[in-house]
Amino acid sequence: MTVPNGSRGADRLRLPVVGGLSRPRGGSRTFNTAPRPWKGRSTAPWLYLAPALVVLGGLLAYPVYQLGLISLFHYTQAQVSGGEPTTFEGFGNYAELFGDEQFWQVLLATVVFAAACVVCTLAVGCALAVLLTRVRAVPRLALMLAALGAWATPAITGSTVWLFLFDADFGPVNRVLGLGDHSWTYGRFSAFFLVLLEVVWCSFPFVMVTVYAGIRAVPSEVLEAASLDGASQWRIWRSVLAPMLRPILVVVTIQSVIWDFKVFTQIYVMTNGGGIAGQNLVLNVYAYQQAFASSQYSLGAAIGVVMLLILLAVTLVYLRLLRRQGEEL
Repeated sequence: MTVPNGSRGADRLRLPVVGGLSRPRGGSRTFNTAPRPWKGRSTAPWLYLAPALVVLGGLLAYPVYQLGLISLFHYTQAQVSGGEPTTFEGFGNYAELFGDEQFWQVLLATVVFAAACVVCTLAVGCALAVLLTRVRAVPRLALMLAALGAWATPAITGSTVWLFLFDADFGPVNRVLGLGDHSWTYGRFSAFFLVLLEVVWCSFPFVMVTVYAGIRAVPSEVLEAASLDGASQWRIWRSVLAPMLRPILVVVTIQSVIWDFKVFTQIYVMTNGGGIAGQNLVLNVYAYQQAFASSQYSLGAAIGVVMLLILLAVTLVYLRLLRRQGEEL
């Protein structure tokens, strides 16, 4: 029995393609003509980005190179003034740093504090972004202006205002709560909590505005269908909005991790340089104390390199986990 040409062609199209070609029943070969991902890609976008990449390379790559170079030498005030020659230490500064028990205590405090700030910032920002989609135009405008005002406030100004609000003698918070002359900056955990409030206050507007823009881009039919199916607001966020906004949440999470891990101004101003006996030190303030207060510039540079490597590692691991889940980044 003969097979029509059309059926033979359809049967050939249904054959799987392995290794770029397939062997039909008749013995002839058909090649996979699908374009490769990078074949034929234009280099014009990279040419447009080249000037910006050169500027960023000069502004970022060279300082990082100098930071790493200083961390390999014995570099103190004596070397800065020219009184003593600079000597190569190799990884001696890192060995001294890793052998210091205080460094590990400060590192642990920094990681815990930054994680708490990131979680609280994302929670407040996402909740207010959803709230913006539920209120009318006037309350929405008022909330947006208030959030942008907090975002635009300099860190040192915001820290001073929060210190006044929680001041032991004149602060309105103690009067409202009836705490008398309670000092929020005396205890370690209360001081960290006070700084956390200020960090979240000045950081959540970025998350709120970014997530709100992403929510507005979601088709309204999707949200209406979820509501008609009886899903609660939390279920809509967890099962509908969060998966669709995952690329945006990746950006705001990485940005928050970087910002909160290298907090300096709020800790330095609100705890008077790291708290009593250094109980509120974080890595950035600790590096400042080693480099400028103790004139151990090479040790401070080593702390900066360690911070850079930690942030790079956290970012790469986070992106790798998302790629394993099939996210396009």
